[in-house]
Amino acid sequence: MDFTLKIYRKLLETLQLQGYSFFTFDEYCQGKAAGKFVILRHDIDKKPNNALRFAKLEAEMGIRSTYFFLTIKEIFKPLVIKQIADLNHEIGYHYRDFVDAGGKSEFAIQSFQTNLSKLRAIVPIKTIAMDGCPWSKYDNKDLWKTYNYIDSDITGEPYFDIDFDKVFYLTDTGRMWDGEQYSVRDKVESSKFNFRYKTTQDVIEGIKTNTMPSQLMMTSHPQRWTDNKIEWLQELILQRLKNLVKRILIKR
Repeated sequence: MDFTLKIYRKLLETLQLQGYSFFTFDEYCQGKAAGKFVILRHDIDKKPNNALRFAKLEAEMGIRSTYFFLTIKEIFKPLVIKQIADLNHEIGYHYRDFVDAGGKSEFAIQSFQTNLSKLRAIVPIKTIAMDGCPWSKYDNKDLWKTYNYIDSDITGEPYFDIDFDKVFYLTDTGRMWDGEQYSVRDKVESSKFNFRYKTTQDVIEGIKTNTMPSQLMMTSHPQRWTDNKIEWLQELILQRLKNLVKRILIKR
């Protein structure tokens, strides 16, 4: 089965065997990523304990990655966040303030600063990544048409600070690796890359056969990955329903 911790471990092992180095997003922003590398990124939209399982697995393998956390009540779990940071992973802010403020920049920046401070009271925060919020007509990235996140001592935001003609972007949006048709905002433009991998096994084969680009950002959502069969089936059904809704939103 796809989207299990077992196949996720196999994916990481394959990357290691093929000579990829792992960097956090902040390390990339500091210019530390070079050669054959992966920026391993996780967006924590649900089930923070799943994120902790991911973090422990990666730490066992000597891998560091970046975990972008929302600050809503069901996700903002200081103990979990601290445990992940203590495993030597980076914590970032997964912001949705512009959507929550109804597109009003002056309120959104106040919310952004408040939520950033909540996270910084637990761990250092140097990077941010927008939440796509497909149900909203507002785009969280539009906050930066009025303000500059650098003023908040932020080193980078992936959608602004990565050249995706140099770094190939892989994301499990839609519970697949080629889910652009179901993605409202979690997608990037590239004039260089046109690779398609549907399943995690497809990704693994691409790495093994050296058809995978040498520099990657790989985004996953830990709530989708589990070895629990009931939880796995629930996520499968829920994601299929969400994909149908997203298709409708995209066609509007």
